[in-house]
Amino acid sequence: MRPRSLDEVVGQRHLLGPGTPIRQLVDRDAPMSLVLWGPPGTGKTTLATVVSHVTSRRFVEISAVSDGVKRVRAEIDLARRELGMSGRQTLLFVDEVHRFNKAQQDALLPAVENRWVSFIGATTENPFFSVISPLLSRSLLLTLEPLGEDELREVVRRAVADERGLNGRVELDAAAEDHLIRLAGGDARRTLTYLEAAALAVERDGGDGAPARIGVEVLERAVDRAAVRYDREGDQHYDVISAFIKSIRGSDVDAALHYLARMIEAGEDPRFIARRLIVHASEDIGMADPTALQTAIAAAHAVEFVGLPEARINLAQAVIHLSLAPKSNAVVTAVDAALGDVRKGDAGPVPGHLRDTHYKGAARIGHGEGYKYAHDHPGGVVQQQYAPDAIHGRRYYRPTRHGAEARFSDVLARIRSVLRGGKGPDGGRSGGHE
Repeated sequence: MRPRSLDEVVGQRHLLGPGTPIRQLVDRDAPMSLVLWGPPGTGKTTLATVVSHVTSRRFVEISAVSDGVKRVRAEIDLARRELGMSGRQTLLFVDEVHRFNKAQQDALLPAVENRWVSFIGATTENPFFSVISPLLSRSLLLTLEPLGEDELREVVRRAVADERGLNGRVELDAAAEDHLIRLAGGDARRTLTYLEAAALAVERDGGDGAPARIGVEVLERAVDRAAVRYDREGDQHYDVISAFIKSIRGSDVDAALHYLARMIEAGEDPRFIARRLIVHASEDIGMADPTALQTAIAAAHAVEFVGLPEARINLAQAVIHLSLAPKSNAVVTAVDAALGDVRKGDAGPVPGHLRDTHYKGAARIGHGEGYKYAHDHPGGVVQQQYAPDAIHGRRYYRPTRHGAEARFSDVLARIRSVLRGGKGPDGGRSGGHE
């Protein structure tokens, strides 16, 4: 099912439009050097092979896994002779080029620099770390992206119907197709491998000639991967994320990890999972463990910078941290109580001594009069009214004795005592939130 022309290539539209380097390599005779960087199954070898089919260049494929410097130099020498004798150019494709060490990559430089060959190197590793600078600077770097769901469906349906594929001998249920797409993870080669395994499991000799049907059960047996019953826009999406958060809130780390695995395996957007962890870190843990929020945000950054599958480890670390952390909902209770007062009109003017004094004439109307600068007093805290009269003395933040919040509870009691004139931890008006 490997494409025979650029028009048959699925995905990578950003690399195949008019005027792009790949098109120039096909349409023009000028030598060119490219490094193709992308995950497995995104079309690196396919693009090199297609270019070799649609041009008059001699095509040579070298695998960095099995070939060494001796083979590289032999092919370069042959390319020089071919170019000198007939004028025919050579397209040298090095698969897994990152597996060549520095000396082996150095052997490619003369051919690339002198345009004896058109070079295409394919790598799944970051070329800025795995490809030597002289070779990378002489090549155009093209980045391939994982195939999207619609693109993978096109690959699957083409393989089912095309005479080069299954030629209509099987039919794929819609649910089985969805499961196959989820298993693929953006890898077209893996998709076709799983499809072929399922087709071999159901194809019959003889019979009535009707196509064999591939259902979810057949696909599960063929690839030994159970289908996760999960609809990202239906009940499962909301039920699983609800159970996930409630398991973390209830400190059941094993159940939380189960639901995390279920979402990852079903293809849930990892950014959605990370966002929920960030909210939970403040809503259900808060000051009982302030580092929980840092861990959740770090996991979200890892999702953006690293992506799946590796970021599953970062998400799992955050889930474990949040599950085992002491719990407190005092933060969300405090801010919601404050919002409730504001929404029902309990606000009032800002006390005069706290008002802005930076502009000319502010002092004449009493702004800032009587304000006590906290840093001039022991401990940086001084008896002074900060809240408007309407809510003066009300307590929104009510810390628990869980985890680190117990320490903040003690600190807050001392601060409130000073602010209210040394009347003790329970001094002052209680208001509606006592």
